Amino acid sequence: MKPIKQEDDFGCGVACVASILEIGYQSALSLFREGEKKSQNTGFYCREIVEVLANQGLRYEYNYIKPKLRKRIYKEGEMVFLRRSKKYPEGHYLCRMGKRWMDPWLNFPVDKREAGFRQRLPEKPIYLLYPL
Repeated sequence: MKPIKQEDDFGCGVACVASILEIGYQSALSLFREGEKKSQNTGFYCREIVEVLANQGLRYEYNYIKPKLRKRIYKEGEMVFLRRSKKYPEGHYLCRMGKRWMDPWLNFPVDKREAGFRQRLPEKPIYLLYPL
C-alpha cells in the first residue's frame, strides 16, 4: 500500500480510509456524507469512518484504547486517532501498514503536505479502529 496525502485540513481520516481501500483521496472523500464540508472544517468521528468502511464491505469497530487493547494497535490495517495536543490541536488519524504507520500529513503543519511512513507514533493514541 502506498501513502495517501490528505488534501484538506481535516482529511486525515479520509486519507487513511483511501489507503485501506486502496483508492484515491477524492474517491474516498465521496464516500463520506458531507465529506467535502467536514474535511475542510471539522473532521470525522470514528463512527463515521467505521460506517464508510462498512458500506464498502469491511467490518470495523472502534474503542477507546485501554491498557488491554494497547498491544492490538500494531496489526495491519488498523487506524488510530491521536489525542489532541500542542502538535495536533485537533487530533490526527494514522493507519498501520506492515510494520509502519502511514501518516497522511507527515510534515504537519507545513502547507505543502507530504504523506509518508513513520516507525513510531508521534503522539499518544486514544482510539483504535480495527477490522473484525
